[in-house]
Amino acid sequence: MNFNEEILSRGVEAIVPKKGLKEKMQSGKKLKVYLGMDPTSTRIHLGNAVPLRKLRDFQQAGHHVIFLVGSFTALIGDTSDKDAMRQPLTPEQVEANFHTYKEQASKILDFKKAEIVYNGDWLSNLSFKNVVELAQHFTVQQMIERDMYQKRIQERKPIGLHEFFYPLMQGYDSVHMEVDLEIGGNDQLFNMLAGRTLLQDYKGKEKFVLTTPLIEGTDGRKMSKSYGNVINITDEPGDMYGKIMSMSDELITKYFLLCTDLSMEEVDEVDKALKDGMNPRDAKMKLAREIVTLYHSHKAALAAEQDFVNVFKKGGTPEDMPEFKLSGDRNIIDLLELCKLISSKSEGRRAVEQGGVKVNDKKVKSVDEVIRLKKGMVIQVGKRRFAKII
Repeated sequence: MNFNEEILSRGVEAIVPKKGLKEKMQSGKKLKVYLGMDPTSTRIHLGNAVPLRKLRDFQQAGHHVIFLVGSFTALIGDTSDKDAMRQPLTPEQVEANFHTYKEQASKILDFKKAEIVYNGDWLSNLSFKNVVELAQHFTVQQMIERDMYQKRIQERKPIGLHEFFYPLMQGYDSVHMEVDLEIGGNDQLFNMLAGRTLLQDYKGKEKFVLTTPLIEGTDGRKMSKSYGNVINITDEPGDMYGKIMSMSDELITKYFLLCTDLSMEEVDEVDKALKDGMNPRDAKMKLAREIVTLYHSHKAALAAEQDFVNVFKKGGTPEDMPEFKLSGDRNIIDLLELCKLISSKSEGRRAVEQGGVKVNDKKVKSVDEVIRLKKGMVIQVGKRRFAKII
């Protein structure tokens, strides 16, 4: 399999239309390829990284790649993978979120050879007349037949009229940039095909659409920030390693295929070894090393692995953990916040109530418990989060 063939097969769910893209690539034509991401959060996770890695493949093949930040579309929010309306973001929230996107995406994409654009630069200039003209290319039946809307109708959940504008806006991105190919997760197919329709109608140009599979998160459901089951590409090495080790064994081969740079031959070897009786734990340790190395370093991956072995196999604590200079008496929830072991007080209360908080390996039984701090004290939340008092 040559490089072009692997780009169009590895981690690819569908290509629309099925014929023509391979021939264009083989002709030597430099394609204009783009991926759009709405900054609805401050962090990019491994699920977001799957189509971003595919964009990188096209970059490495010499094509003109565009990383589009949905600075305008994020104001509405795409509901393609949701069973309820999104809460609209404010311009200030969008600004704060996409501030870090380029820095994170640069872990995957070489921005010296890529273009970064913001769709607010053109969508914010459209008039109401322009929006009406865009809407004339689609029918209510096309919109309402989507599975997510049918589900909400059956459950008597509201559908906002503004949600129908989202595919129009994403579609117009293709018209403005006159792209040859758009990449996105398979939940984006409808929106990407809207762009194919509009580009054909407005410019008489054909656009190809390539979708990538969605991946499951640490709890087996689709990886989603709203589920809290994500593995962020900026997670600390130990946290990233531990999350990968905690996921379902059934996801190992899929993660190797979509989330690592191992060759297809190496992925096939791991898959065969698992089917022949390889301990899934060993395969996951290899997977965790590969992913931590990609987003941090080989040295960080080995250190994270050693910490994992110390904690899980030997019943110890990590050799390297965050240290905090604190003293006096502290309520356990306040202490967890000060040690940055929880993101909110409600998370801390849940962790205590579920028996997941320990101080010096002794379980904390009450959210009202007061801890008298001492040097060398180790605070633990769950199986992977530790902090040391100095």
